[in-house]
Amino acid sequence: MFDSIKFFAKTSVSVAVGATTLGAGLLYYGQNSLIYPANVPEGSRTHVANPADYGIPYVDLALTTPDNVKIRAYLLVQRRDLLSADPSLGTGEVSTKGDDAEFARSRPTVLFLHANAGNVGHRIPLAKMFYSRMRCNVLMLSYRGYGLSEGQPSEKGLKLDAQTAFDYILGHPILRGTRIVLYGQSIGGAVAFYLAKQNSNLISALIVENTFMTLPSLIPTVLPVAAPLAFLCHQVWDSAGAARSLPNSVPVLLLSGSQDELVPPSQMRGLFDILRNAEGESGEDNGADKIVLQDVNKRHLVFKKFAYGRHSKHLFATEGSHR
Repeated sequence: MFDSIKFFAKTSVSVAVGATTLGAGLLYYGQNSLIYPANVPEGSRTHVANPADYGIPYVDLALTTPDNVKIRAYLLVQRRDLLSADPSLGTGEVSTKGDDAEFARSRPTVLFLHANAGNVGHRIPLAKMFYSRMRCNVLMLSYRGYGLSEGQPSEKGLKLDAQTAFDYILGHPILRGTRIVLYGQSIGGAVAFYLAKQNSNLISALIVENTFMTLPSLIPTVLPVAAPLAFLCHQVWDSAGAARSLPNSVPVLLLSGSQDELVPPSQMRGLFDILRNAEGESGEDNGADKIVLQDVNKRHLVFKKFAYGRHSKHLFATEGSHR
Protein backbone atom coordinates (compact mmCIF):
# COMPACT_ATOMS: atom_id res chain seq x y z
CA MET A 1 0.00 0.00 0.00
CA PHE A 2 2.81 2.39 0.90
CA ASP A 3 4.47 1.61 -2.44
CA SER A 4 1.21 2.45 -4.20
CA ILE A 5 1.05 5.82 -2.45
CA LYS A 6 4.65 6.56 -3.43
CA PHE A 7 3.93 5.59 -7.03
CA PHE A 8 0.81 7.79 -7.10
CA ALA A 9 2.73 10.73 -5.64
CA LYS A 10 5.57 10.37 -8.13
CA THR A 11 3.13 10.04 -10.99
CA SER A 12 1.21 13.13 -9.89
CA VAL A 13 4.41 15.15 -9.64
CA SER A 14 5.51 13.95 -13.08
CA VAL A 15 2.16 14.88 -14.60
CA ALA A 16 2.25 18.30 -12.95
CA VAL A 17 5.79 18.95 -14.13
CA GLY A 18 4.91 17.76 -17.61
CA ALA A 19 1.81 19.95 -17.78
CA THR A 20 3.76 22.97 -16.55
CA THR A 21 6.51 22.35 -19.09
CA LEU A 22 3.95 21.95 -21.87
CA GLY A 23 2.16 25.12 -20.80
CA ALA A 24 5.43 27.04 -20.64
CA GLY A 25 6.37 25.81 -24.10
CA LEU A 26 3.02 26.79 -25.56
CA LEU A 27 3.25 30.23 -23.96
CA TYR A 28 6.79 30.84 -25.15
CA TYR A 29 6.47 29.54 -28.70
CA GLY A 30 2.80 30.29 -29.30
CA GLN A 31 2.50 33.72 -27.75
CA ASN A 32 2.67 35.57 -31.05
CA SER A 33 -0.59 33.93 -32.11
CA LEU A 34 -2.22 35.18 -28.91
CA ILE A 35 -0.75 38.67 -29.04
CA TYR A 36 -1.32 39.30 -32.75
CA PRO A 37 -4.69 37.70 -33.70
CA ALA A 38 -4.64 39.03 -37.26
CA ASN A 39 -7.31 36.52 -38.35
CA VAL A 40 -9.89 37.86 -35.89
CA PRO A 41 -12.61 38.51 -36.93
CA GLU A 42 -12.82 35.82 -39.59
CA GLY A 43 -11.81 37.03 -43.02
CA SER A 44 -9.53 39.79 -41.76
CA ARG A 45 -6.60 38.49 -43.83
CA THR A 46 -8.55 38.38 -47.08
CA HIS A 47 -11.15 41.15 -47.00
CA VAL A 48 -9.92 44.65 -46.21
CA ALA A 49 -12.18 47.65 -46.66
CA ASN A 50 -10.64 50.69 -48.31
CA PRO A 51 -11.24 54.43 -47.82
CA ALA A 52 -13.14 54.69 -51.12
CA ASP A 53 -15.84 52.58 -49.48
CA TYR A 54 -16.33 55.58 -47.17
CA GLY A 55 -16.10 58.22 -49.88
CA ILE A 56 -12.49 59.16 -49.14
CA PRO A 57 -9.87 59.56 -51.89
CA TYR A 58 -6.74 57.55 -51.16
CA VAL A 59 -3.60 55.92 -52.48
CA ASP A 60 -2.99 52.20 -51.86
CA LEU A 61 0.69 51.90 -50.95
CA ALA A 62 3.04 48.92 -50.97
CA LEU A 63 6.11 49.61 -48.83
CA THR A 64 9.18 47.41 -48.43
CA THR A 65 10.79 47.17 -45.00
CA PRO A 66 14.55 46.88 -44.33
CA ASP A 67 14.12 43.12 -43.89
CA ASN A 68 12.41 42.91 -47.29
CA VAL A 69 8.81 42.42 -46.17
CA LYS A 70 6.13 44.05 -48.30
CA ILE A 71 3.53 45.83 -46.22
CA ARG A 72 0.46 47.81 -47.23
CA ALA A 73 -0.78 51.22 -46.21
CA TYR A 74 -3.52 53.69 -47.08
CA LEU A 75 -2.47 57.27 -47.74
CA LEU A 76 -5.11 60.00 -47.39
CA VAL A 77 -3.73 63.33 -48.58
CA GLN A 78 -5.80 66.42 -47.89
CA ARG A 79 -7.63 68.31 -50.60
CA ARG A 80 -8.34 72.02 -50.47
CA ASP A 81 -12.10 71.69 -50.84
CA LEU A 82 -13.58 68.45 -49.53
CA LEU A 83 -17.12 69.70 -50.07
CA SER A 84 -16.70 69.56 -53.81
CA ALA A 85 -15.15 66.11 -53.61
CA ASP A 86 -17.73 64.56 -51.28
CA PRO A 87 -20.51 66.50 -49.50
CA SER A 88 -20.64 63.91 -46.71
CA LEU A 89 -17.18 65.02 -45.60
CA GLY A 90 -18.13 68.66 -45.12
CA THR A 91 -17.65 68.95 -41.35
CA GLY A 92 -14.15 70.41 -41.32
CA GLU A 93 -12.68 73.74 -42.29
CA VAL A 94 -12.44 74.54 -46.00
CA SER A 95 -9.66 76.66 -47.45
CA THR A 96 -10.25 78.93 -50.41
CA LYS A 97 -6.59 79.74 -51.09
CA GLY A 98 -3.91 77.75 -52.89
CA ASP A 99 -4.06 74.37 -54.55
CA ASP A 100 -4.51 70.92 -53.02
CA ALA A 101 -0.79 70.35 -52.47
CA GLU A 102 -0.35 73.69 -50.72
CA PHE A 103 -3.31 73.00 -48.46
CA ALA A 104 -2.06 69.48 -47.65
CA ARG A 105 1.35 70.88 -46.71
CA SER A 106 -0.32 73.21 -44.22
CA ARG A 107 -2.12 70.39 -42.40
CA PRO A 108 -0.79 67.87 -39.82
CA THR A 109 -0.10 64.29 -40.85
CA VAL A 110 -1.37 61.47 -38.62
CA LEU A 111 0.46 58.14 -38.67
CA PHE A 112 -2.34 55.76 -37.69
CA LEU A 113 -1.26 52.62 -35.80
CA HIS A 114 -4.08 50.16 -35.22
CA ALA A 115 -4.80 47.62 -32.49
CA ASN A 116 -3.77 43.97 -32.44
CA ALA A 117 -6.91 42.37 -33.92
CA GLY A 118 -8.62 42.87 -37.25
CA ASN A 119 -7.11 44.94 -40.03
CA VAL A 120 -6.57 48.51 -41.12
CA GLY A 121 -9.91 48.59 -42.94
CA HIS A 122 -11.81 48.23 -39.68
CA ARG A 123 -10.38 51.59 -38.54
CA ILE A 124 -11.38 53.71 -41.52
CA PRO A 125 -14.33 55.39 -39.70
CA LEU A 126 -11.88 56.89 -37.20
CA ALA A 127 -9.41 57.79 -39.93
CA LYS A 128 -12.29 59.59 -41.62
CA MET A 129 -12.64 61.76 -38.53
CA PHE A 130 -8.98 62.69 -38.68
CA TYR A 131 -9.28 63.36 -42.39
CA SER A 132 -12.62 65.12 -42.81
CA ARG A 133 -13.32 66.70 -39.44
CA MET A 134 -9.79 67.55 -38.31
CA ARG A 135 -8.49 68.01 -41.85
CA CYS A 136 -5.33 65.95 -41.31
CA ASN A 137 -3.39 63.94 -43.82
CA VAL A 138 -3.49 60.31 -42.69
CA LEU A 139 -1.20 57.35 -43.30
CA MET A 140 -2.86 54.12 -42.14
CA LEU A 141 -0.30 51.35 -41.68
CA SER A 142 -1.15 47.67 -42.12
CA TYR A 143 1.42 45.75 -40.07
CA ARG A 144 3.15 42.66 -41.44
CA GLY A 145 0.91 39.61 -41.15
CA TYR A 146 -2.21 41.79 -41.05
CA GLY A 147 -4.72 42.33 -43.83
CA LEU A 148 -3.00 42.09 -47.20
CA SER A 149 0.52 42.68 -45.88
CA GLU A 150 3.11 39.93 -46.13
CA GLY A 151 5.09 38.35 -43.30
CA GLN A 152 4.43 37.32 -39.72
CA PRO A 153 3.83 39.80 -36.88
CA SER A 154 6.31 40.24 -34.04
CA GLU A 155 7.54 43.09 -31.87
CA LYS A 156 10.71 43.45 -33.91
CA GLY A 157 8.76 43.29 -37.16
CA LEU A 158 6.09 45.82 -36.21
CA LYS A 159 8.77 48.26 -35.12
CA LEU A 160 10.42 47.94 -38.53
CA ASP A 161 7.05 48.42 -40.23
CA ALA A 162 6.27 51.55 -38.24
CA GLN A 163 9.66 53.12 -38.89
CA THR A 164 9.28 52.32 -42.59
CA ALA A 165 5.95 54.13 -42.67
CA PHE A 166 7.42 57.05 -40.73
CA ASP A 167 10.34 57.30 -43.14
CA TYR A 168 7.89 57.27 -46.03
CA ILE A 169 6.24 60.39 -44.62
CA LEU A 170 9.64 62.06 -44.24
CA GLY A 171 10.41 61.37 -47.89
CA HIS A 172 7.02 62.28 -49.34
CA PRO A 173 7.14 65.42 -51.52
CA ILE A 174 4.06 66.92 -49.83
CA LEU A 175 4.04 65.41 -46.34
CA ARG A 176 7.72 65.66 -45.43
CA GLY A 177 7.40 69.19 -44.07
CA THR A 178 4.14 68.67 -42.19
CA ARG A 179 3.66 68.31 -38.46
CA ILE A 180 3.61 64.58 -37.69
CA VAL A 181 1.24 63.20 -35.06
CA LEU A 182 1.48 59.58 -33.92
CA TYR A 183 -1.80 57.89 -32.99
CA GLY A 184 -1.96 54.35 -31.61
CA GLN A 185 -4.67 52.26 -30.00
CA SER A 186 -4.00 49.19 -27.81
CA ILE A 187 -0.82 47.59 -29.14
CA GLY A 188 -0.71 50.44 -31.65
CA GLY A 189 -0.11 52.69 -28.65
CA ALA A 190 2.99 50.66 -27.81
CA VAL A 191 4.16 51.02 -31.41
CA ALA A 192 3.53 54.77 -31.17
CA PHE A 193 5.53 55.07 -27.93
CA TYR A 194 8.42 53.27 -29.61
CA LEU A 195 8.32 55.56 -32.64
CA ALA A 196 8.07 58.64 -30.43
CA LYS A 197 11.16 57.58 -28.53
CA GLN A 198 13.11 56.92 -31.73
CA ASN A 199 11.98 60.07 -33.54
CA SER A 200 11.19 62.52 -30.75
CA ASN A 201 12.75 65.48 -32.57
CA LEU A 202 10.65 64.85 -35.68
CA ILE A 203 7.13 64.57 -34.27
CA SER A 204 4.67 67.20 -33.08
CA ALA A 205 2.49 65.10 -30.77
CA LEU A 206 1.75 61.61 -29.47
CA ILE A 207 -1.79 60.27 -28.93
CA VAL A 208 -2.30 56.86 -27.33
CA GLU A 209 -5.55 55.12 -26.49
CA ASN A 210 -6.10 52.20 -24.10
CA THR A 211 -2.56 50.87 -24.20
CA PHE A 212 -0.33 49.21 -21.60
CA MET A 213 2.94 49.78 -19.77
CA THR A 214 4.49 46.46 -20.84
CA LEU A 215 2.99 43.24 -22.16
CA PRO A 216 4.36 41.05 -19.33
CA SER A 217 2.66 43.34 -16.80
CA LEU A 218 -0.63 42.67 -18.59
CA ILE A 219 -0.51 38.87 -18.40
CA PRO A 220 -1.82 38.50 -14.80
CA THR A 221 -5.00 40.32 -15.86
CA VAL A 222 -5.55 38.99 -19.37
CA LEU A 223 -4.38 35.42 -18.69
CA PRO A 224 -4.28 34.90 -14.90
CA VAL A 225 -3.43 31.20 -15.14
CA ALA A 226 -0.19 32.14 -16.93
CA ALA A 227 0.82 34.82 -14.43
CA PRO A 228 3.67 32.72 -12.92
CA LEU A 229 5.08 32.32 -16.43
CA ALA A 230 4.98 36.00 -17.39
CA PHE A 231 8.78 36.03 -17.49
CA LEU A 232 8.55 33.88 -20.64
CA CYS A 233 6.88 36.69 -22.58
CA HIS A 234 9.47 37.72 -25.16
CA GLN A 235 7.16 40.28 -26.79
CA VAL A 236 7.83 43.00 -24.22
CA TRP A 237 6.68 46.30 -25.75
CA ASP A 238 8.19 48.47 -23.03
CA SER A 239 6.05 51.59 -23.32
CA ALA A 240 6.87 52.48 -19.73
CA GLY A 241 10.55 52.69 -20.62
CA ALA A 242 9.80 54.73 -23.72
CA ALA A 243 7.67 57.12 -21.65
CA ARG A 244 10.52 57.65 -19.19
CA SER A 245 12.87 58.68 -21.98
CA LEU A 246 10.41 60.85 -23.90
CA PRO A 247 11.63 64.46 -23.90
CA ASN A 248 9.47 67.38 -22.79
CA SER A 249 9.33 68.63 -26.36
CA VAL A 250 6.67 66.03 -27.21
CA PRO A 251 3.07 66.84 -26.20
CA VAL A 252 1.15 63.72 -25.14
CA LEU A 253 -2.58 62.96 -25.08
CA LEU A 254 -3.63 59.81 -23.19
CA LEU A 255 -7.16 58.48 -23.80
CA SER A 256 -8.36 55.95 -21.23
CA GLY A 257 -11.62 54.00 -21.14
CA SER A 258 -12.71 53.42 -17.55
CA GLN A 259 -14.64 50.28 -18.60
CA ASP A 260 -11.79 48.75 -20.59
CA GLU A 261 -12.32 45.00 -20.30
CA LEU A 262 -8.89 44.00 -21.64
CA VAL A 263 -6.31 46.56 -20.55
CA PRO A 264 -6.88 47.70 -16.95
CA PRO A 265 -7.24 51.50 -16.76
CA SER A 266 -4.45 51.38 -14.16
CA GLN A 267 -2.05 50.66 -17.03
CA MET A 268 -2.89 53.96 -18.72
CA ARG A 269 -2.75 55.70 -15.37
CA GLY A 270 0.70 54.20 -14.85
CA LEU A 271 1.93 55.70 -18.11
CA PHE A 272 0.45 59.05 -17.11
CA ASP A 273 2.23 58.92 -13.75
CA ILE A 274 5.53 58.13 -15.46
CA LEU A 275 5.16 61.07 -17.83
CA ARG A 276 4.01 63.35 -15.04
CA ASN A 277 6.89 62.44 -12.75
CA ALA A 278 9.29 62.91 -15.62
CA GLU A 279 8.08 66.44 -16.05
CA GLY A 280 7.86 68.38 -12.85
CA GLU A 281 4.15 68.94 -12.85
CA SER A 282 2.23 72.13 -12.32
CA GLY A 283 -1.21 70.53 -12.01
CA GLU A 284 -2.84 67.98 -9.76
CA ASP A 285 -5.14 64.99 -10.05
CA ASN A 286 -8.46 65.85 -8.47
CA GLY A 287 -10.28 62.82 -9.83
CA ALA A 288 -11.65 64.74 -12.80
CA ASP A 289 -12.32 63.13 -16.17
CA LYS A 290 -9.68 65.34 -17.73
CA ILE A 291 -6.31 66.19 -16.21
CA VAL A 292 -4.12 68.74 -17.95
CA LEU A 293 -0.54 69.21 -16.82
CA GLN A 294 1.94 71.71 -18.15
CA ASP A 295 5.56 72.05 -17.10
CA VAL A 296 7.75 75.15 -17.15
CA ASN A 297 8.92 74.29 -20.67
CA LYS A 298 5.32 74.49 -21.95
CA ARG A 299 5.12 70.78 -22.68
CA HIS A 300 1.53 69.56 -22.45
CA LEU A 301 0.38 66.27 -20.97
CA VAL A 302 -3.34 65.51 -21.09
CA PHE A 303 -4.98 62.47 -19.49
CA LYS A 304 -8.60 62.08 -20.60
CA LYS A 305 -10.84 59.46 -19.00
CA PHE A 306 -14.04 58.18 -20.62
CA ALA A 307 -16.45 56.84 -18.01
CA TYR A 308 -18.11 54.36 -20.36
CA GLY A 309 -15.15 53.77 -22.65
CA ARG A 310 -14.33 50.16 -23.51
CA HIS A 311 -11.27 48.65 -25.15
CA SER A 312 -12.56 47.96 -28.65
CA LYS A 313 -14.22 51.34 -29.20
CA HIS A 314 -12.29 54.40 -30.31
CA LEU A 315 -12.94 56.79 -27.47
CA PHE A 316 -12.90 60.31 -28.81
CA ALA A 317 -14.83 59.17 -31.90
CA THR A 318 -17.87 58.49 -29.73
CA GLU A 319 -17.50 60.89 -26.82
CA GLY A 320 -20.77 61.51 -25.03
CA SER A 321 -22.31 58.11 -25.75
CA HIS A 322 -22.40 54.93 -23.67
CA ARG A 323 -20.25 52.44 -25.57
